[in-house]
Amino acid sequence: MSDAFSETNDNAQLSEILSQMKSLTQRVAYLEEKLKLVPDINRYSKLQELLKAGKFKEADAETTNVILDAANKTRETLKPGDMDKFPCNILQVIDRLWRDYSQDRFGFSVQLGIYQEVGGNLDTLRSQDTQIIQKYADRVGWRKEGKWQGDNYDNWDFSLSAPIGCFPGAWWKSPYGLKMATFCFMRLLSCNLG
Repeated sequence: MSDAFSETNDNAQLSEILSQMKSLTQRVAYLEEKLKLVPDINRYSKLQELLKAGKFKEADAETTNVILDAANKTRETLKPGDMDKFPCNILQVIDRLWRDYSQDRFGFSVQLGIYQEVGGNLDTLRSQDTQIIQKYADRVGWRKEGKWQGDNYDNWDFSLSAPIGCFPGAWWKSPYGLKMATFCFMRLLSCNLG
């Protein structure tokens, strides 16, 4: 009788294990299907690896690469008006990666928040108010003592001690200057990144 009980118990355990394996197989298949929906996962993997490793300078350059690749443009051919149509989901992913790996110190939404804190809004963007952009740049460390620090980029602090909101930073340097910055901020607003 104990052999019959043991065999029944073994069969019940085996049946339970098979049931769990079937459930696990179904969940893996479901996740694999959902991963197909993740847009351009390869587009962001290098950026994620660099941010995770705390390599903020390299991640800053990669952010520019991701944006230019997504727009199918070069730094010289990307015009401010191109930002009007730039996909929000790409900006949101880049923002989330920067925020996640910087303890919410860096990212587009952080930058937009600071822009708004110094008095920036849709009206100041439309009028391309240079005073607000300068206040913003002073706050995030892009300007020091009234001088733009773009030419001094290699000497920036690329650590978590850098000024809040300074990254991504290389992306903002454009042949169109202030006009590109205002169009970028307007796109961040329209994408609800604030």
